[in-house]
Amino acid sequence: MTEALTTPAGRGSDRPSVLFVCVHNAGRSQMAAGYLRALAGDRIEVRSAGSAPGSSLNPVAVEAMAEEGIDITDQRPRVLTTDAVQASDVVITMGCGDACPYFPGKEYLTWDLDDPAGQQLDAVRPIRDDIRSRVEGLVGRLLPGDKDLKCP
Repeated sequence: MTEALTTPAGRGSDRPSVLFVCVHNAGRSQMAAGYLRALAGDRIEVRSAGSAPGSSLNPVAVEAMAEEGIDITDQRPRVLTTDAVQASDVVITMGCGDACPYFPGKEYLTWDLDDPAGQQLDAVRPIRDDIRSRVEGLVGRLLPGDKDLKCP
C-alpha cells in the first residue's frame, strides 16, 4: 500500500533533515534511508519518497540490507509531496528526473545509481555498497567530528 509521506507542521529542530527520492521508493531510496537511520540514529531526520511509488518494497533490496544487519521491512513506499521537500534540508534524488519540486535554500544532490528493480541479489549488492559509501560521506559532512556512527 502506498502512503503519503507526512512531515512535522514546522521544522523546529536543530537536526539536519534528509529526503531520499527515487521513482518507486522501493529500493534505492529505502536502502539509503535504512543506512542513514542506522548510522546517524536520531541525530539526522530521515525521509524517503517516490515520484511513482510502488506497492511494496523490493524484496531483493530488503534481503541485501538484511545481510548488513539492517531491517527495512517496516518501511512502506510513500508518495513524494511538496511538504516533504520543504521540510528537508538535503534532497537526494536517484533517477526520478524532474519529478522533485525545487525550493531555494535546499541542497539538492543527484546520486546516479543503478536501479535494483528486477535484479538478482548479486547485482544489488554493489548498488547497496555504493549507497552505503555515499551515506557514510553524507553523515560525515552533516555531522562533522561525530565519531558515534553505529551501523551494524
